[in-house]
Amino acid sequence: MDSFYSLASARQSCRNYNPDKKVNREELTACLEAARIAPSACNSQPWSFHGVLSHDKAKLMGLYLQKFGLNKFAEKCPAFVVVVEEKAKLIARIAGKLGSQEYASIDIGIAAAHFCLAACDMGLSTCITGCFDEGKIKELLDIPKNKRVRLVICVGYAADDDKLRPKTRKDFEEIVKFD
Repeated sequence: MDSFYSLASARQSCRNYNPDKKVNREELTACLEAARIAPSACNSQPWSFHGVLSHDKAKLMGLYLQKFGLNKFAEKCPAFVVVVEEKAKLIARIAGKLGSQEYASIDIGIAAAHFCLAACDMGLSTCITGCFDEGKIKELLDIPKNKRVRLVICVGYAADDDKLRPKTRKDFEEIVKFD
């Protein structure tokens, strides 16, 4: 428990990447493996992942994440993972409609969390982004128009990797109730 709590406490959203320290394919593959084995409703696994390691595409991705003037930090990020929603298994879609839940987005969030925790464990920094130019990303990565890009995860080495920011969270008593 202590090691997981330490890992969860150490993981933070990075907004200052070292552009000169590249992420290699093996590192990205290990993180993607952690995302691949994440749990999902009815084992539906409604995701696919596009790893972006090439310098030219990473530069464009950094620009495509700057929608509405947000995510300026992405310019210096050396690698990205684009998370695409795939069609969930029929049983998961039916269960979702009957239970008033849309499981695919929940499952994708769980997979993204697995990815980010694995990255942190390896000394990589991440930031999950949800604001981006989806059309340009689809065009760049040849993602079919009928697919939905749900998240883009920035991946790299923090420029200020020795500075862990204090986590500002609601008090435990404010968010937890026991009956």
